[in-house]
Amino acid sequence: MINTSKNSNDILVIKNLTKIYHNKEGETLAIKDLNLNIKEGEFVAIVGPSGCGKSTLLSILCNLEDKSAGNIIFPKKEVKLGYMLQEDTLFPWLNILDNCLLGLKVQKKVTKENKDNVLKLLNTYGLKDFIKKYPNNLSGGMRQRVALIRTLATNPDILLLDEAFSALDYQTRLAVSDDVWKIIKKEKKTTIMITHDIAEAISMADRVIVLTNRPSKVKKIYNIEMTNSSSPINNRKCPEFSKYYDLIWKDIDIHV
Repeated sequence: MINTSKNSNDILVIKNLTKIYHNKEGETLAIKDLNLNIKEGEFVAIVGPSGCGKSTLLSILCNLEDKSAGNIIFPKKEVKLGYMLQEDTLFPWLNILDNCLLGLKVQKKVTKENKDNVLKLLNTYGLKDFIKKYPNNLSGGMRQRVALIRTLATNPDILLLDEAFSALDYQTRLAVSDDVWKIIKKEKKTTIMITHDIAEAISMADRVIVLTNRPSKVKKIYNIEMTNSSSPINNRKCPEFSKYYDLIWKDIDIHV
């Protein structure tokens, strides 16, 4: 049984979440009675079979889609969410600084304090020499860092990462996931990451949530504990890594 009792450290509680899609052919039950607690400051990765509803869950959390039933509770109220997509979605006609300020402009919150914070983030994470450059001058990895800083600029309480590294080649993906993880940990952001990459989930997350096939619900939760845990790249070398990988692979039960 999955524990969903409220905890003083919970920043998000999902209870009996259900999503039904309606079309001409009838109904499709995408998510059924999904229960999950997210603790403040933790990094949670969600994995599961293709098409099981992982991205649907994030869309519901940030109000891009309506839920059909159930409750989404933010115990500490007025929780802000930041959503980072697969593609970096940087506007090519805006320089890097203006791209990072975009969310603040939409919210009409471009104060001196907020702009200084964005400049500080760009300086801290190796982009100070590129603030007047345009996206096509940056590598794929640097663009993802910019996309993350744009998301952090609005000071969200919870980051939602939807396959945020899947558009990158393997080597770049490893390096960027390491960079992004370090930024998230340094900024102390609660993070929910959707990924189809089991290794990525294990190496980055404090907990890995395995979803069932559609209709989706929580099948298993793994607390990731590594000997000499440090960064995602180094975590892949830990002796526990392969054990977690084998267990989660079997749980997902992928048939080729």
